[in-house]
Amino acid sequence: MFNSGSQVLVIVPTYNEVENIRALLPQLMALPEQVDVLVVDDNSPDQTALEVKKLQQAYQGRLHLLERAGKEGLGRAYLAGFSWALRQSYSWIVEMDADFSHRPQDLQKIIQSFPEADFVVGSRYVSGGGTVNWGLVRKMISRGGSIYSRLILGFPINDWTGGFNAWSRKALEIMDLAEVKSNGYSFQIELKYRASRRGCLGKEVPILFEDRRVGQSKMSLKIVLEALYKVWLMKWEIK
Repeated sequence: MFNSGSQVLVIVPTYNEVENIRALLPQLMALPEQVDVLVVDDNSPDQTALEVKKLQQAYQGRLHLLERAGKEGLGRAYLAGFSWALRQSYSWIVEMDADFSHRPQDLQKIIQSFPEADFVVGSRYVSGGGTVNWGLVRKMISRGGSIYSRLILGFPINDWTGGFNAWSRKALEIMDLAEVKSNGYSFQIELKYRASRRGCLGKEVPILFEDRRVGQSKMSLKIVLEALYKVWLMKWEIK
């Protein structure tokens, strides 16, 4: 079993997630595998950042906040979080949604698999993984996007589009994060492809992806269409 200590940072991007963050952070802090958390907030009108500041008093030294001036998209939020994490001493950095679609109990499984890989994919599309409360169209878009990406990019990853992923310091440092161009649905695909192209070993861990409890999904047709052509750009441009 991986002994996390304070080597693991979980990055949670937020925009109007005050109710979710209030419920999520205590669960993350109570995990047997000790983690630190960085909330990257894009100036949420619902004062998510203020709620995080209140909770920092209870989790002194383990809960951090990165405030940004405005909403720039999920990919830019994660890149800002990665940059912050690499300036610290963390060995592993995890991407995690605030809305409980990524379950804290699955985070434990991801952490426990760290010694076996350079990056870990929380996968809906391996044995034991799956989705809850998804309609047929959404299932087809998600599963089809991963099959499409695997066929074009050529690496044996089953869940290319999922966002519950963990990266070793080594993987992030050799990925050329300053060159990452994607910001939407294709962002997760690009990270996995960059890491794989540079020789990083990936491992998929089964997770159960639940539809968000509070708020609305950020998925849109524009995001999906962006991914369709950007996969080809990655194939041509990333060496």
